[in-house]
Amino acid sequence: MRDPRWLDDEQAGRHVRPYAITGGRTRHSQHSFTLITLIVARHDHEHEQDHLEPESMAILSLCRDRAVAVAEIAGQLDLPVSVVKVLCGDLLNAELIIVQSPPSLSEQPSVELIERVMDGIRQL
Repeated sequence: MRDPRWLDDEQAGRHVRPYAITGGRTRHSQHSFTLITLIVARHDHEHEQDHLEPESMAILSLCRDRAVAVAEIAGQLDLPVSVVKVLCGDLLNAELIIVQSPPSLSEQPSVELIERVMDGIRQL
């Protein structure tokens, strides 16, 4: 996924390109993603993808058939996680992806409940 036009002898382009991809944004103004937020591409908006940057197109391609975590997208595409988060925010605004965020701490079951469930399973 590395674009040779953005690299020079000192590899300065490796730092300039992510900045250019996001328009200088380091985080998305409306959405926040964790490393384990799952992303899946919507199939009903494929005709709206003509104006996208190559990196956004690559995210949609990677997430077309299965949900993929933000961290895995960054690793597969060799992009900084912060860039992937910004791009995913843009894709979400354009309604090109569906996002499954991990449950918040208040939504997670208590340790006591988990222990009771495990005790119940052991008794079976």
